[in-house]
Amino acid sequence: MRKFSAKSLFLRLWFWVKRGILAIVGLWVAGIILFAFLPVPFSAVMVERQLGAWLSGDFSYVAHSDWVSMDEISPYMALAVMAAEDQKFPDHWGFDVAAIEKAISHNEKRPTRIRGASTLSQQTAKNLFLWDGRSWLRKGLEAGLTAGIELVWTKRRILTVYLNIVEFGDGVFGVEAAAQRFFKKPAKHLTASEAALLAAVLPNPHRFKAGAPSGYVIQRQQWILRQMRQLGGQDFLKANELN
Repeated sequence: MRKFSAKSLFLRLWFWVKRGILAIVGLWVAGIILFAFLPVPFSAVMVERQLGAWLSGDFSYVAHSDWVSMDEISPYMALAVMAAEDQKFPDHWGFDVAAIEKAISHNEKRPTRIRGASTLSQQTAKNLFLWDGRSWLRKGLEAGLTAGIELVWTKRRILTVYLNIVEFGDGVFGVEAAAQRFFKKPAKHLTASEAALLAAVLPNPHRFKAGAPSGYVIQRQQWILRQMRQLGGQDFLKANELN
């Protein structure tokens, strides 16, 4: 009787686990389809940050984002994040294989200084649907979601969603909120220098501050500006139908 009860309990548990997994996958599929044309109200990382703040007793923290279309974002901002994070964005299918191979080689030689190789597509999938942190499980899920958004969304749409949900500082999500917080202007009016400064903090917006940039952040800003020019400036966006 005990064996039967234990087996019955296990089967019942497994039934609900499977239903839970299917429900989550269904939400992800629905999200990929709906957010191909609807504004994104919030991201998984925003929820994670907000819950983390509440659980730590910080009730003043607000994860804030203001959705804007690509037409309401300075073209310099799109160019800056590609120059800084993913220069092959218009051409790859979600993954930069060469960058991944270089990152693996670097990490094997210098395991104390981990280098990432995530494309803008991967970062969008992770920020929108998954949690922060490093694990093989998350990376596997990220790969599947990246393939999904690359299949359904245009490159312009991926860039639009990325710019609206990426974290630029504590509680500051999306380029519109960042432009208003740090420069007191809408995202549409960001200059090349301002866009490069925002892009410069993206590797770690909790350590690097757009409002009080360190010497390293300023150096990175100048490097990004050079990369933006080398890519071809706004002509690069026009050529790839991203403006």
